[in-house]
Amino acid sequence: MSHSVSFRDYRTALTTPGAGSPVIAAVFARLPLAMVGLSLLFYVQRVTGSFATAGIVSAGALIGVSVGSVLQGRSMDRLGPTNPLLITSAGFAVLVTAQIWAIETHASTAVLVALAVGVGMTEPMVGSASRAMWSRLLPDGAPRQAAYNYDAISIEVFFILGPGISGVLAGLPWAGTGLVIAAGIQAFGAIWFALTKTVRKLHPLPGELPGMLGALASPGMRTVALAAVGFGAVIGFLEVAVPAAATQAGQPALGGLMISAWSVSSVAFGVLYGMRPWPRPMHLRLPFLLAVFAVLVAFSAIPGELIGLTATLLVAGAMITPQSTAHSTVLEQVAPPGTITEAFGWVITSITLGLAFGQSLSGFLVDHVSVQASFLAASVAGLIIAGAVFLWRGTIKRGVPSPARVEDHVLAG
Repeated sequence: MSHSVSFRDYRTALTTPGAGSPVIAAVFARLPLAMVGLSLLFYVQRVTGSFATAGIVSAGALIGVSVGSVLQGRSMDRLGPTNPLLITSAGFAVLVTAQIWAIETHASTAVLVALAVGVGMTEPMVGSASRAMWSRLLPDGAPRQAAYNYDAISIEVFFILGPGISGVLAGLPWAGTGLVIAAGIQAFGAIWFALTKTVRKLHPLPGELPGMLGALASPGMRTVALAAVGFGAVIGFLEVAVPAAATQAGQPALGGLMISAWSVSSVAFGVLYGMRPWPRPMHLRLPFLLAVFAVLVAFSAIPGELIGLTATLLVAGAMITPQSTAHSTVLEQVAPPGTITEAFGWVITSITLGLAFGQSLSGFLVDHVSVQASFLAASVAGLIIAGAVFLWRGTIKRGVPSPARVEDHVLAG
């Protein structure tokens, strides 16, 4: 069960003693989230002249993020966030520098991809640490839910701004400008966040460490991960199908703007939905939101003008932030003690894997069947996974079988 939130709850959460500096630092760490991979893609394409090479390198970075988010989350659960964030930020800076050197010296594609995987793995996961921080700073209730909502909404805002900024920077004389600026801001924000007094006080509880499965030892956590895969898959299908539809209509430049449009409705509706979320039980909310998202996406398959497709995306996009918030909120119910940061990493990994699946299959359908087939496949995939999540909803309802819920971190003071 989660709480309705008001604007007062947002104010309470963001002005809580100890929250100010980490919140500001996290803005710098998160703003480049949608910039690093895109700037890398633009950079490689400009230097090599090959979209195929750029796409492979960008995919390598995506794979790195999917692996690194879990590894970083697990290390934060065991060591606290500060040292892992400092180490990964340093590694990130080194690997980005190596990536730039490799691109400028026209290294082989294999080298570019290997370095891109490393860059993705070391992108500092401030979002995971922030999720754990709120669970320590705020008692369970509406202000904590408001903090989770703020995190989800802020990420959506950055995903709106990031591509536009990357596009502008890509037009500068040196093609690597965007990558340098994005990586520099992200590393700066992560280091600042890690060194704030509040974050440095986050320590793991003494006791038995989770086993090899970590957060996935919980059946409920596996169900949440499946819901996140479905969420990512639907978005992945559309990230290819929408630009393809714009290209077929003779307006290829509109593809990116149309995708950004649904982020706008996502942010707006996300704030309103948080005030009165429905269904209230999380074990019903996850399959419900995914199923509604999939049904709304199906209307994109109706042939028509781009303005109609954009309107459909605006409506479907309203389901994005509510799902992101639900994925974060339900972790307290299903994540085993001592794994909350890793659990959030698994959500990121699951969404990333869903994106990769959706994008790859969507590209095949666009090339060999039709754009409309890709939209329909997105809806079918979302509905199938929503059905599976509904069938396994009991694992979420039961939560973690434990005589007493214990927290994974304590705020030593």
